Amino acid sequence: MKTIQKIIFPVALLGLLSACQNTDDPNPRVELEATMVEDLAAPNDVIDRSTGEILEENPFQYFSLEQNAVVNENQDWDLAFKGTTIRVNSDRNVNAAVVTGIFEEISTVPTDAIFSTDTASTFAIPTGSGNGWYNYNPATFTVTPIPGRVILVQTAAGNYSKIEILSYYKGNPPTDQIDPMTNPSAHYTFRYVLQPDGSASF
Repeated sequence: MKTIQKIIFPVALLGLLSACQNTDDPNPRVELEATMVEDLAAPNDVIDRSTGEILEENPFQYFSLEQNAVVNENQDWDLAFKGTTIRVNSDRNVNAAVVTGIFEEISTVPTDAIFSTDTASTFAIPTGSGNGWYNYNPATFTVTPIPGRVILVQTAAGNYSKIEILSYYKGNPPTDQIDPMTNPSAHYTFRYVLQPDGSASF
């Protein structure tokens, strides 16, 4: 009886060790970290407020989420910024959706998110106060991100990203301390998470 116990024990232990090895994930999930972009300057055109005439036309600033860099228009950019307008690269099938949720809690692309690309008459990321990512306060002449608005983007490379715009003013001042006369506008501060493996999880 003792002999049998001595034989079974090592075999059972070997089986247990083998089972543990088989349950180990050879490709453990890598925790994604948010990338912070600060003071991306994208000034709007200079406009005569009395006539609406454009006095000086400024270019869009083209940004690659994959490279985390401002790039040229002829490169693989994902988003283009100018004033409060954010374009997507429709030539490269970049799609975007604006959803409501807490940035940290969005762990996967919602199934009901409606993605679209820019057309000649519409933007995938809507413009106008209350329509997309920002509100405009005519009493204080300030632009502030709408709390709980998250922009989802499928990049030119086909990967998903979630974006939260934190500030429209240089230096990311507190909302209640923004002075449009002294705080330069159209300086985007935002954070984003990019899933590089093509999946819809963050």
